[in-house]
Amino acid sequence: MREPDNIQEMKRILEAALLTLPQPLSLDDLLRLFAGRMERATLRMLLDELKTDWADRTLELVQVASGYRFQAKPEFSEFISRLNPERQPKYSRAVMETLAIIAYRQPVTRGDIEQIRGVAVNPNVIRQLQERDWIDVVGQREVPGRPSLYATTKHFLDDLNLRSLAELPPFEDFAQTEIPLE
Repeated sequence: MREPDNIQEMKRILEAALLTLPQPLSLDDLLRLFAGRMERATLRMLLDELKTDWADRTLELVQVASGYRFQAKPEFSEFISRLNPERQPKYSRAVMETLAIIAYRQPVTRGDIEQIRGVAVNPNVIRQLQERDWIDVVGQREVPGRPSLYATTKHFLDDLNLRSLAELPPFEDFAQTEIPLE
């Protein structure tokens, strides 16, 4: 198996992988393309160059929680959505409030959520968030009954184009903003 012999070829290999694979690719995934013959610093430099190379095009290279991916620039999303007329899922206020509590206070139990919201949590709310792969059980609280602890997933961060929870807007802003669901 031949190895790439110059920077331009390495960038083309990265570009091909990022454009053709459906999920974000981590640095470790991308390093495997070069059979361990590339330093992380070199890979990061090449990714920065790719980002610059694509700056004036319709796609952009972004980093999300689980890695790097190409995606259409926001100004094209309205047009692209016409090709997939599936209705975006609508989430109830209870689902969005529960998600916000989990995102900002994680890890939390169902009891914590109920105490903050002041109402019982419908099991369907938790199920909906788990089916979307936005939350998951990350352990149990060491108290009688050992209730499940919930936290957000990398998929949640990926869907919101975030690299980490630190990029969440201040809670006050989040509570007043509509978030994109796809």
